[in-house]
Amino acid sequence: MKVVVIGGTGLIGSKLVERLRAAGHEVVVGSPNTGINTITGEGLDAALAGARVVVDVANSPSFEDEAVMTFFRTAGRNLLAAEQRQGVSHHVALSIVGTQRLQASGYMRAKQAQEDLIVQSGVPYTIVHSTQFFEFAPGIAQSATQGQTVRLSPALIQPIYSDDVADAMFDAATGAPANGIVQIAGPNQYRLSELVALYLAARKDPRRVEADPEALYFGARLDDTKLVPAAGEAVRIGTRSFKEWLAAQAAA
Repeated sequence: MKVVVIGGTGLIGSKLVERLRAAGHEVVVGSPNTGINTITGEGLDAALAGARVVVDVANSPSFEDEAVMTFFRTAGRNLLAAEQRQGVSHHVALSIVGTQRLQASGYMRAKQAQEDLIVQSGVPYTIVHSTQFFEFAPGIAQSATQGQTVRLSPALIQPIYSDDVADAMFDAATGAPANGIVQIAGPNQYRLSELVALYLAARKDPRRVEADPEALYFGARLDDTKLVPAAGEAVRIGTRSFKEWLAAQAAA
């Protein structure tokens, strides 16, 4: 089966490409560096010719409100139009748990716009909603740092290992379209402030984490319902815990 992975050189995309190739699938890695550009449309039709599945794990290079909205709308329209022309039978996209609950964030509004385009396109689809990756901890810490203090909300978070995300994306890409949302999350919940404090302590980083309920997360105020799956919803749970990941990082 031919699968095109848009964003195939990134964290999740590269892991997914490895898994698909190991399973014997023909994989096209889509990125501007490989001559496939969803913003300009360059190379899309040629790359998608004969493809059964397109997986979109690409991310915006800028998180500024207008730029990120332009990225996801433009890329989404160009990609889905090419899929319609080439007869692609399954569109798989990676998005975020809580997207619809965090519309105060410009980034989440852009992800919602991307999801709306997918649903309205007529192409059979699966949208995978993931919680934050373990690997995001340093970026979250940096975004909230003021001097030697990291101000973060104590809201609940249920982070997941990137390998578990790649496994879920592989299963979605090789399975039937859900025509809906599949949720994935890690095995344990933490307070966001606690999670980053654990990461900094493991790295022997001297910064101090301050739990502040008013601290914004990429422009949005959090509570215990925003970044975790809602109670009673079906969720695929990852296999590796955050503490196991930290220990492996320290050993490496």
